[in-house]
Amino acid sequence: MRRFPTSNEPPLPATGPRNDWQTIVSLLPYLTAYRWRVGFALTCLIGAKVANLGVPIVMKHIVDGLASVRHLAALGRAEHAPGIVLVGGIGLLVVAYAVVRLSTSLFTELREILFSKVTESAVRQLALKVFRHLHGLSLRFHLDRQTGGMSRDIERGTRGITQLISYSLYSILPTLVEVGLVLGFFVVKYEAYYAIVTLVALAAYIVFTVKVTEWRTHFRRTMNELDSRANSRAIDSLINYETVKYFGNEEWETKRYDENLHRYRAAAIQSQHSLSALNFGQQAIIGTGLVFILWRATEGVMAGRLTLGDLVLINTFMLQLYIPLNFLGVVYRELKQSLTDMDRMFTLLTVSREVADEPGAPALAVRGGEVCFSHVNFAYEPARQILHDVSFTIAAGTTTAVVGHSGSGKSTLSRLLFRFYDLDRTTGGAITIDGQDIRDVTQDSLRASIGIVPQDTVLFNDSIYYNIAYGRPTASRDEVIAAARAAHIHAFIESLPKGYDTPVGERGLKLSGGEKQRVAIARTLLKNPPILLFDEATSALDSRSERAIQQELDHIARERTTLVIAHRLSTVVHAQQIIVMDHGRIVERGTHAELLAAAGHYAQMWALQQQRAAQPDAQIEAAAGGE
Repeated sequence: MRRFPTSNEPPLPATGPRNDWQTIVSLLPYLTAYRWRVGFALTCLIGAKVANLGVPIVMKHIVDGLASVRHLAALGRAEHAPGIVLVGGIGLLVVAYAVVRLSTSLFTELREILFSKVTESAVRQLALKVFRHLHGLSLRFHLDRQTGGMSRDIERGTRGITQLISYSLYSILPTLVEVGLVLGFFVVKYEAYYAIVTLVALAAYIVFTVKVTEWRTHFRRTMNELDSRANSRAIDSLINYETVKYFGNEEWETKRYDENLHRYRAAAIQSQHSLSALNFGQQAIIGTGLVFILWRATEGVMAGRLTLGDLVLINTFMLQLYIPLNFLGVVYRELKQSLTDMDRMFTLLTVSREVADEPGAPALAVRGGEVCFSHVNFAYEPARQILHDVSFTIAAGTTTAVVGHSGSGKSTLSRLLFRFYDLDRTTGGAITIDGQDIRDVTQDSLRASIGIVPQDTVLFNDSIYYNIAYGRPTASRDEVIAAARAAHIHAFIESLPKGYDTPVGERGLKLSGGEKQRVAIARTLLKNPPILLFDEATSALDSRSERAIQQELDHIARERTTLVIAHRLSTVVHAQQIIVMDHGRIVERGTHAELLAAAGHYAQMWALQQQRAAQPDAQIEAAAGGE
């Protein structure tokens, strides 16, 4: 039986709490790679806001010009003044108004065109980095992970990058630029009162929004956690669809899923209530500031200090500020959510690699392919050691079989050979290939030199051709078909309506256990590595298919260094060396004949398996005699 890390083992290294600024700093390197494009985009942003500032100023002059014409017309001093003014100055102002508005739109679109490449490139690079990092983590991490929750974290994290950049560049920064321009205009053109009231209202609005949003953040975090948990549970249940059906536990799974949805619903309701309170408070602050400013401007018009155009200008400035400012509250909430989502994704990047290549590690150079386990000691958890001083050598080009009862540590040997775990350099011993410690070479070169046919074959949700070609993606179609023939699965594939294009389903569920096993064998044959590892490679096959494929495996193993992990002793009788393990220790070794002659553990296992194999025949003969 395979030994997996349990929940009692030490957790992965904690990364500590991250604040929002750490998340933003983590993102900056992906943006600074396009600094010139970012600079041009910011220039367009400022140009758009300057043009936007000119819109109400031009409108002020239009209103004042029209008011003067109406005044002259009322006095009877200029019968043709309206037409003359419209063709002259005011006409030009109307054209200028249209040009300024068009300039605002032009600069805005240029900014988005320039920055779209930056955003999408950052998302792509980060998504690739996370994906590559996850594949670089140890088997221990992937045994503990929840696939559904982790995939949702990555999805929300990449979406959060887009939202953060979009809201920052298209909402927050433009609003801040516009606020600065308007405040400066108020001080220079009118009086400091308007700037002070606007600034106080803005400060109150921002403080209120930040405080309440910070209070609301834990609701969002809770929603994210519950959403990931519900998604993980749903995916886990669907992946194990057959198990659910076997035990008739559809309602049980639905109830477990609904428990998470119920908790998510409660958190979502709390979040919505707090959102309503935030929106009302923001509108109260905006409304109060607007009343104070318009009251003062109205007094100025009545006293003759300001014109009607000035009132229109001030009112328009306030609307231009408060409309995006009102949206700024939503933006800030979305930013907080995006930062929370990004934090979960960046946290994945901080998980340290338990198995990492040494700096400057060379590639493995396979000459003959001799594999040596030297005084190997290993434990998944400190309190329970799995392997005890295991030493044996597989001579180049020979086959060594490892047998033993379930739980004896056989499959752990294959995991260590593939460097899914690293041995402790002080007490763990060493594993070498042609004299090279596998801890000192690159993992890529090591795994490229070893082909495995696992006991539990998991296939990609793609075609049969894709799954066989996965052993060597650059192989030609003829080579893929040749590998399928060698694995005795070509005839079966050709009998299918879609042939090699037949989809295998999630985890290969559309194929039988024997068919999946033969696809795995074909995939390994296509890889054509110098070292082979068979972990119960024919366990899912019927006796006839097993004999045929066993002969093929024996044939290709003659030219390669082969480690066979077996339960059926009949499949390893031709091995040059058989290792018998019990409770993580080697208790016997030798050839099949030598071990039978020793009358030890191996001989007992052989006798027991021969007795079990003979039982069906005896039962058939007994049944025939009774008839």
